[in-house]
Amino acid sequence: MKSNHNSPEPGPPRRLTAAEIARGVAHLRRADARLADTIARVGTCGLAPRGQIYRSLFRAVLYQQLAGAAAAAIERRVYATCGGHPPSPAEFLRVPDAALRAAGLSRQKLSYLRDLAAAFADGRLRPQQLARLDDDAVIGLVTGVRGIGTWTAHMLLMFSLGRPDVLPVGDYGIRKGMQQLYRLRALSTPPVMHRIAAPWRPYRTIAAWYIWRNIDTVVPAAR
Repeated sequence: MKSNHNSPEPGPPRRLTAAEIARGVAHLRRADARLADTIARVGTCGLAPRGQIYRSLFRAVLYQQLAGAAAAAIERRVYATCGGHPPSPAEFLRVPDAALRAAGLSRQKLSYLRDLAAAFADGRLRPQQLARLDDDAVIGLVTGVRGIGTWTAHMLLMFSLGRPDVLPVGDYGIRKGMQQLYRLRALSTPPVMHRIAAPWRPYRTIAAWYIWRNIDTVVPAAR
C-alpha cells in the first residue's frame, strides 16, 4: 500500500555563517595535515558572503580577461555613465550603447552585460530563486546567460551565496596552490583536485579560500 505521507520538503541550502566557518576550519584542521599548517600560518578565515547576486555577476563579467587595474577603471567609468552608482538591470538597459562603449566596454563585453541585465529584468534570473536552489541548479541557470561560465558560477556560489562546499576546479590560483601545497609535478587537474579535496567535504569553499591566501592570490568578491 502506498503511503499517504508526503516526503518532507528539502531545507534551504547551507550558508557560510560565522558558526559554520568555525566548524569548517576545525574540520579541515583534523582532515588534512598540510592544510592545517596553512590555516595556522594564514590565520582567521576572512570569508564573508556579501549577497548582491546581480552585482557580483555584473562585475565578474566586466572583469573577464582584463587586468585588475584596467577593469577597475572601466568599472568606474561605467558607473559614472549610469549616474555614479552600480546600475540596476533596468538602469543598465536604458543606457545607450554609445555611452557604454565610450566608457571602455568592448562590443562583446557590452553584449554579455546586456544579456545579463535582461535576464534579471525579465525574471529569468531572480535573486530569491537563486538563493533557494542547490549548487548544481544555480550553475545550470546562470551559465545559460552568454558570457557566464562555470568559473563565474563558482565565484557566485562562494562569495555571494555563501555555499560552503564549492571546489573551483577551473581557477588557476587553486590549481597552482594545490600543486605547491601537495608538491605535484604539474598543475593539478580536476580529477586530482577532487581526490585531494575529498577529505575537505563539506567545507571545500573554506579550504579553497585558504589555498588562495597561501599563495597571496587576490580572492574574487563583490565590492
